[in-house]
Amino acid sequence: MEETTSNHQSIIIELDKEEYAIPVEVVGAIERMQHITRVPKTANFVKGVINLRGVVTPIIDLRERFGMERAEHTESTRIIIIHMENYDVGFIVDAAYDVLYIPEDAIEPAPQVIGTVDSDYIGGVAKVDKRLIMLLELEKVLSQESYQAAFLGQEG
Repeated sequence: MEETTSNHQSIIIELDKEEYAIPVEVVGAIERMQHITRVPKTANFVKGVINLRGVVTPIIDLRERFGMERAEHTESTRIIIIHMENYDVGFIVDAAYDVLYIPEDAIEPAPQVIGTVDSDYIGGVAKVDKRLIMLLELEKVLSQESYQAAFLGQEG
């Protein structure tokens, strides 16, 4: 029997010149920026909703969710559609690069302080070649409490 190292297959995204990993199994699509319909009385980081192939999907600006400085959308700005257990949601990110296999042994626990992003949202830091990639803890980024608070109790 062959021994294998567990790999985390992730989509690499960029926010404020830093790289983050999102597990590929929850990513439904990577879309170019499109018109977003604003929803009144939602949290600032909730940009609104889009109609994506017949499904109304809420859109969250990850820069604002993490308390980063706002940035103009560019040609490389993308919306990453995430399939969570009971709902779909889109994240606005500065760029989406590639799929990367991150070996389990390259992942270290997240430091207590990580630049501008609350360390609660980071599940670990991976050293891959000369890159440092932060693994997003999507359950915490989109905790039911914050999701419901953002949409004032609307079902997702």
